[in-house]
Amino acid sequence: MSSSGQTQFRYTQTPSKVVHLRNLPWECVEEELIDLCKRFGKIVNTKSNVGANRNQAFVEFADLNQAISMVSYYASSSEPAQIRGKTVYIQYSNRHEIVNNQSPGDVPGNVLLVTFEGVESHEVSIDVIHLVFSAFGFVHKIATFEKAAGFQALVQFTDVETASAARSALDGRSIPRYLLSAHVGSCSLRMSYSAHTDLNIKFQSHRSRDYTNPYLPVNQTAMDGSMQPALGADGKKVESQSNVLLGLIENMQYAVTVDVLHTVFSAYGTVQKIAIFEKNGSTQALIQYSDIPTAAMAKEALEGHCIYDGGYCKLRLSYSRHTDLNVKVHKICCFFEMCT
Repeated sequence: MSSSGQTQFRYTQTPSKVVHLRNLPWECVEEELIDLCKRFGKIVNTKSNVGANRNQAFVEFADLNQAISMVSYYASSSEPAQIRGKTVYIQYSNRHEIVNNQSPGDVPGNVLLVTFEGVESHEVSIDVIHLVFSAFGFVHKIATFEKAAGFQALVQFTDVETASAARSALDGRSIPRYLLSAHVGSCSLRMSYSAHTDLNIKFQSHRSRDYTNPYLPVNQTAMDGSMQPALGADGKKVESQSNVLLGLIENMQYAVTVDVLHTVFSAYGTVQKIAIFEKNGSTQALIQYSDIPTAAMAKEALEGHCIYDGGYCKLRLSYSRHTDLNVKVHKICCFFEMCT
């Protein structure tokens, strides 16, 4: 019943020289698609890893009759099309050619843009990233950062071939559990090609590395305005303390006002002044206390704290160089001493 229904479904479609393949093995590569289809005619283009589950593909033949031959053969054959022992369903595509409208992420390059899904930035170290990608060749440079898409990294290889091999093998895969902290459930990788060809790494840090230049200066806070304090040789914080905290607000899905910040930070002592501003595309704030111990207590308690449930509006805190803010009332900042 299902076989005849499936046959009817195939034949009622308008023939196209582009064949649509479904239910492919997750690891299926272009060569396996070509091996399955090449006996029916000349293949001029392929597009794989498409669909929500990345288990579909398109194969374009040079001639319409070649596609018809393949679809007809498997529609009537008692032996289904298979790749790695898995049945593959074949039908005509609605498209009549494969148009590779390549976005910058589709144009092969030697630098990969990697998105780490399911983790926060501090849960995957740059050393783990280097270990995972070094399995495919020499990694020249790595730069990590946080964007709206989440925690991301740029990974630079020697050439396009090495980067392509890494992407083919790792895209959609998860970092092995033994490389992650016990509390991290999983970390899957999503990749595209970057338009960069040579990353500009100015410092060796926990956010960026240049493995080709061992003489590059070391700075633990160098990358993308990181709020993480520098670490000395003994692993202890070496940043200078202040009565003013600098906060970076991540994953800002809800509005964060002066009143909201005052409510959060005043739980640890009297807040004198607050200023909110935009810098480098992110929302930041300065929060002034009367003394350093109060600021230190607030920093320790609120670092990594999410103002809203669900991981929204996460606070990344460091000490500011300021000691007394010059704020203007009735703007995006507030002077609480005037109201007390």
